[in-house]
Amino acid sequence: MLLQQLINGLTLGSIYALIALGYTLVYGILLLINFAHSEIFMMGAYFGVFALLLFEKLHWFQGSPALLVVGALAAAMFCTALLGVAVEFIAYRPLRNAPRLAPLISAIGVSIFLQNFMMIVVSPESKPFPETVPLHVYKISGTASISSLQIIIVVVSVALMATLHLFVKYTKLGKAMRATSQDAETAKLMGINVNAVISLTFFIGAALGGAAGALNGMYYGSVKYNMGFVPGIKAFTAAVLGGIGDVRGAMIGGFALGIIESLAAGYISSAYKDVFAFIILILVLVFRPQGLLGRKAANKL
Repeated sequence: MLLQQLINGLTLGSIYALIALGYTLVYGILLLINFAHSEIFMMGAYFGVFALLLFEKLHWFQGSPALLVVGALAAAMFCTALLGVAVEFIAYRPLRNAPRLAPLISAIGVSIFLQNFMMIVVSPESKPFPETVPLHVYKISGTASISSLQIIIVVVSVALMATLHLFVKYTKLGKAMRATSQDAETAKLMGINVNAVISLTFFIGAALGGAAGALNGMYYGSVKYNMGFVPGIKAFTAAVLGGIGDVRGAMIGGFALGIIESLAAGYISSAYKDVFAFIILILVLVFRPQGLLGRKAANKL
């Protein structure tokens, strides 16, 4: 029982961590909670569906499940990345110097727009996610099982998170992102194109959110226009739990929240599994608002 819940928790946590990285990257640069990110997640799931339907029509990758998964993920990540850059350019950049409340309201507006756009243009009903890989179930120690989809989700998520960590820490663009996060004005004086760095941040964050959406669609087998709300709130909780603005914190928070939710569903009640995320959010905000890896900010006079 425990091992099975841990496996389920790691699968959920992988998806939460990918979404949480989008929140934490944007917050680290702009101190903005991008509430439209949950709809980027939803759009990623739809882009994955559209890509697979196109592959089927063109007879691409039909004999290779691995290429189907890679193709669907790549399409979802690229399309959502472009969407994220467009959202930043249209909804956030004009409000860069506005009061803090203005971009927050703009983010909520973008979220509502994307939800209603997909509801009207596609369908208000759930849409099935095409099968990508044959579902195989492997027994572990005779008491737990793990499916091929769960393995794919965890492996792909960890690979994407590791790639992001290496990119931010060791590449020139990653250093520019860290410099902009610490002090945008000084970064400008040092020759860094801050607008390009912010666009790159939205590009990467939205790509990760799109990958999470496609993986979520593969796992649950369906997509819907409002599917991003609950996972988005839980991923935001994961980002706060780990320390919003900290990349490693978002990863740890995502996995921790997924495991806690699965254990609570297995040992207490699955009917209340969504409640635990909000209980954790309240407890963190009350007792450790900076999160597990966050630091208390110094007051500036």
